[in-house]
Amino acid sequence: MKACRFIHPKSVATILAALFVSFFTPSQSYADESKNPDLSHYAFANYIGSGIYRTSGQNAAVVNIPFAFDIEQSDDHILTLRLPISLGFFDYSFSDLPEGDIPDNVGTMTITPGIEYKWLYDEQLTFESYLDLGYGHNFSNSSNVGIVSTGISALYELAQPKYTPIWVNRVYYAGYKSSINDSSESYSVLQSGIDFGVGQQWDWGDYTIEPRLFVAGRWYFNKLKFITPLEDDIHTSSTYEVGATLALSKPLGWGWFSTDRFGVSYQTDGELQVWRLIFEFPM
Repeated sequence: MKACRFIHPKSVATILAALFVSFFTPSQSYADESKNPDLSHYAFANYIGSGIYRTSGQNAAVVNIPFAFDIEQSDDHILTLRLPISLGFFDYSFSDLPEGDIPDNVGTMTITPGIEYKWLYDEQLTFESYLDLGYGHNFSNSSNVGIVSTGISALYELAQPKYTPIWVNRVYYAGYKSSINDSSESYSVLQSGIDFGVGQQWDWGDYTIEPRLFVAGRWYFNKLKFITPLEDDIHTSSTYEVGATLALSKPLGWGWFSTDRFGVSYQTDGELQVWRLIFEFPM
């Protein structure tokens, strides 16, 4: 069994910038609950992608704490228990990030435990599937949500030794049901992209570092709605992303946190703007 991979809560402040996922859920002061009783899209925080999201209505952020434990491993498969926790913060903007301001008021929390199975078909092709059943709480209106998500993926390493491209395709679904009026919503998405090297590497101590680029697109079967309190809601049918990462030959860690990727990306659909700081495989 591999050692568990997770981030100690005391490390959250130091890696806050690296683990953002954003969504747009207004606090109680922005919304009349009798008219719009539950703005629960924070339930999707673990699935819509890490980053700082921005619209004309509001900026917001979530820090993801990805607990994961490999519970079984062989030559052809890996079975993993996932226990991600997402903490949401209202009114956190791009200008706060370089100034080092840390959110001090938790607005939402989700816990989405699940099982992930990886089938190592051969040296080039890997299939993945997962099932999550979770819970979320909005502290601004004391509402709760039940969360379910499932998906399948295929990762294919193309035969180009110099650039080692990886073609990624994912299809997944996420939905929630709220404690307020039993409201519910869901979305499903096809994601496809390619991650590739630039044909250069260098050594840093015991590590070999490789610069890599990636491009990705997401197409939503039913539009994903980002709720903004001051402007019209944004309905997203597709987003496109470009980014760059540094891949390490082995994980680099501090305490209980370790990663073999560092990077940044930009994602947009025209109205929605997302800046991601990446500390994992980017797609």
